[in-house]
Amino acid sequence: MLELSELNSYYGQAHILHDLGFFVATGEVVSLLGRNGAGKTTTMKSIMQLLPPRSGDVSFLGLNITGMPPHKVAKMGLGYVPEERRIFTDLTIDENLEVGRQPSRDGAFSWTAEALFDLFPNLKERRGNRGKELSGGEQQMLTIARTLMGNPTLLLLDEPSEGIAPVIVEQMADTILRLKAEGLSVIISEQNLHFARVVADRAIIIESGAKRFDGTFAELDQQPEVRDAYLSV
Repeated sequence: MLELSELNSYYGQAHILHDLGFFVATGEVVSLLGRNGAGKTTTMKSIMQLLPPRSGDVSFLGLNITGMPPHKVAKMGLGYVPEERRIFTDLTIDENLEVGRQPSRDGAFSWTAEALFDLFPNLKERRGNRGKELSGGEQQMLTIARTLMGNPTLLLLDEPSEGIAPVIVEQMADTILRLKAEGLSVIISEQNLHFARVVADRAIIIESGAKRFDGTFAELDQQPEVRDAYLSV
């Protein structure tokens, strides 16, 4: 589905990602774990070509998308949910969803507004409300729902559990598991190890822009020194 090979990404002269490489299989949920500033968001932006890598390659569905304009990457079926949410605050929930609409594509579940309201009942109850009238958790749900309206085959979720109430975090975990059941591939950037463990098949730990671990959570549990070195506060 997706493969990163020896990515090196920069902000100006600051070298952030160092020869980063990993893959995501079809239907797999992978969690990028690491502390603040480890390079998780930069990885997401480099995949979407919002921050094109200086060297290395990103392949999606067998095609090299390195250097491709981000809107073309999105049209290929890569969906990105940024940590900042970035909903249209003056538009209603229904209008936000309509903005994200793309045609259905082979190999992807075809989402409708009604299917998304089944996934996010909180939004259905407030579908006529503007974005600025929603809670932080509801805005996060709306951002995911709007991205799903593009019928992606791979979804990038940047810190989906950050800054939202515990009850909404539980709903978010259930949502990701339902998306996985529909066959959607997902990459989640997370600091919350418990949340990642619930939803993901595999963990990739990033520190200082380099991969430090890639394996199952059972394998991570067998290496507590790795967990303590890169994930402990």
